[in-house]
Amino acid sequence: MVVYRPKDGRAADLDAEVRDHVTILRRLGLATDSPSLAMRAPDGAVVECFEWSSREAIEAAHSHPEVQSMWERFGECCDYGTLGDLPNASVLFAEFERIHIH
Repeated sequence: MVVYRPKDGRAADLDAEVRDHVTILRRLGLATDSPSLAMRAPDGAVVECFEWSSREAIEAAHSHPEVQSMWERFGECCDYGTLGDLPNASVLFAEFERIHIH
């Protein structure tokens, strides 16, 4: 799971990157075909859940040129956060808005 916080005026760009993210990782054999999920928190942060294909795939992503290029685009439109930073993280039944990525 990862939390993305869109930079000012870049929420639409972030949504576009999130829509392509797991598709690219799957094509490269780095993510499984298990269902993925992207959700928007009440403060606008995006939470993405997907499954890496292995620990080695995570390591390989850090040196793959296509993944590096994609992560640069993410860096232009968002900052990374943690689940604990979400304002609704302490709520028993936290609500999120689903982002349709498929």
